[in-house]
Amino acid sequence: MTIINVLKIINSRRHKFLTGFTLIELLVVIAIIGLLAAIVLVSLNSARAKARDVKRAADLKNLTTALEMYYDKYNAYPVAAFYTSKLGCFGPASDNWIPGLAPEFVPALPTDPKLACPTEYLYVSNGTDYKLIMHVPENCTNPAYQGIVDPVRVCWAWATYTPGGRLW
Repeated sequence: MTIINVLKIINSRRHKFLTGFTLIELLVVIAIIGLLAAIVLVSLNSARAKARDVKRAADLKNLTTALEMYYDKYNAYPVAAFYTSKLGCFGPASDNWIPGLAPEFVPALPTDPKLACPTEYLYVSNGTDYKLIMHVPENCTNPAYQGIVDPVRVCWAWATYTPGGRLW
């Protein structure tokens, strides 16, 4: 074996180690990863929206139960002359937006998961009747929530109410 043959063998082995991915191949891989990341992000956002709606529906149910317990004890609902809420998007703002309900009947009054106007809980009552509203749910057409759609604000709010507060 001559020196020239040895150099050819070494050079061919070095060439095997120096070959890599082309710029086009790298760009294609990056584009595919970006596309997959976008798909995952979109599905994550819809899952978050569903989770917020589930929390809102559960909050309405829990507050309705607490209001009925309040009524059983005091023979009236907590009075709020105008729609009150935590954020004050549609009326007066207050941390105690259903007066006297927390901490005796619920540990704390809930806030909307987004914590931004216009999505918030509202409450109004004359003592005899009440209406509890959750403004702007993220999926008003979901059949699972048809029982709590506000008859006055269809696809704009969910509500629980007494018969006298139905059309407020």
